[in-house]
Amino acid sequence: MKQRIITGVLAAALFIPVVWAGGLLFVIGTYFIATVALYEVLRMRSIQFRSIPGAISMITLWIFLLPIEYYELLNQLNYSKIETALLSVLLLLVYTVLKKNRFTFDDAAFAVFAMLYVGIGFFYFIETRNEDILWVVYALIIIWTTDSGAYFIGKSMGKRKLWPDISPNKTVEGFIGGILSALVAVLVFYFIAPLDAILWYLLPATVVLSAFGQIGDLVESALKRHYGVKDSGNILPGHGGLLDRFDSLLFVLPLMHILQLI
Repeated sequence: MKQRIITGVLAAALFIPVVWAGGLLFVIGTYFIATVALYEVLRMRSIQFRSIPGAISMITLWIFLLPIEYYELLNQLNYSKIETALLSVLLLLVYTVLKKNRFTFDDAAFAVFAMLYVGIGFFYFIETRNEDILWVVYALIIIWTTDSGAYFIGKSMGKRKLWPDISPNKTVEGFIGGILSALVAVLVFYFIAPLDAILWYLLPATVVLSAFGQIGDLVESALKRHYGVKDSGNILPGHGGLLDRFDSLLFVLPLMHILQLI
């Protein structure tokens, strides 16, 4: 527990100022986090980062993460992000032939899906921060209060298992308690921060985001359980890998845009 607390404090001391600063520093920091997260996912399937598939996935991720204001870099080459992703698919499929199926179609599909899984969430991390830091704070409030509420309410009142095959400690009561905790926290935040949103729409959206934040955690748990991995990595002693810390955010941030909160 002591190691977990120390790591959490140090990580927050680095993370919060970078998010607050925004701009190029934030973009570089997000690129670093996303790259490490991609490495952690690929490692679960024993796809080496220092390999041709690893390099293709990483370069495609970097292009995918380009903020909207840097689209001119792609426009000058007459390429779109979709075309870049399609090219990476073709290259990975060619590699299956060159490796005579030692690198399989399944491996290629995993590499592409890993890039999308990580890339979509972190792209919207950049876009959300560029729009308004208050929306980043809103997302973090949902994730942190949902996580805390689910833990404490689930521990004190939880009886029915939510999904024992994937995460045996999570309960239905904790799931609901996490949503209620997020609602209370967002309601308080709404009245103390100039958030550009209508309350009657914000609260139902918070319910959806809190639920999907917990589902995002379950998705990563399912991935780790399938590949027999306890943590996605060990870069954060006591916490695991970066993907372990951002799994909920990868679901919440894209949904904020899909729900047109931003």
